[in-house]
Amino acid sequence: MKGAAGLRFTAWILALALVALPVVGVLEGWFATDRWPVRQLQVHATFRHVSAAQVRAAVAPSLDAGFFAIRLDQVRDAIAALPWVGQVEVSKHWPDALDITVTEIQPVAHWGDQALLDRDGRIFKVPDAGVVHGLPRFNAPDDRAADVMAFYRTAETDFAPYSLRVAAVDLSARGSWTLLLSNGGRVVVGDERPDQHLARFAAALPVLMRGRSDGFVYADLRYSNGFAVRWPEPAAPAASPNSTKGAPHVADGNV
Repeated sequence: MKGAAGLRFTAWILALALVALPVVGVLEGWFATDRWPVRQLQVHATFRHVSAAQVRAAVAPSLDAGFFAIRLDQVRDAIAALPWVGQVEVSKHWPDALDITVTEIQPVAHWGDQALLDRDGRIFKVPDAGVVHGLPRFNAPDDRAADVMAFYRTAETDFAPYSLRVAAVDLSARGSWTLLLSNGGRVVVGDERPDQHLARFAAALPVLMRGRSDGFVYADLRYSNGFAVRWPEPAAPAASPNSTKGAPHVADGNV
């Protein structure tokens, strides 16, 4: 009896294996992959920096496994490794479709000479960073990215009423802030209470600009009770044969 029971158990195991093996084989891609191929690759993306051809090339090595055995995590990792790719979603749709959604990284600024900064304050590098135009340029220690982004937004708000944009933000290793504005004006803010100094200067701009059609060239806000401003040199009058050239006058002032 014991021998018969053992034989029945062995037969049951063998039967179970014969049923399970084909299923496991298909799921693992061991065989029959050509019977359930992936025929449709649906890619959803903005395609500004990432092309459909790049996505398809990244996915191609995984497609040989067939619909059931294809590893979605491997597909996702292969696409995520492409430059400019921020997020990837991959799903299968019976009977033969692979659906891919790619979200590109959205840069908000150049970071130094070779990197970019995204809207979440993350620094990333791509081969073609230099061809991205129309973004401000930030220079700062990498661990101060969040601080630079916050100060940039503050400065943008302060200067917006005067149709001025912030073209560059520089934060030195010692913590001193400097801005370059869209009109070419350079603003040295310093390292002490930069938000307050900047707000005070922006509030005084209507008085400073009264009677002037040109913008300032340089402003130094590192004063406890004011700031120094340098204006463009006045245009030299047309020289006459009897005129004597004089030295140009540069007006510096404290407010």
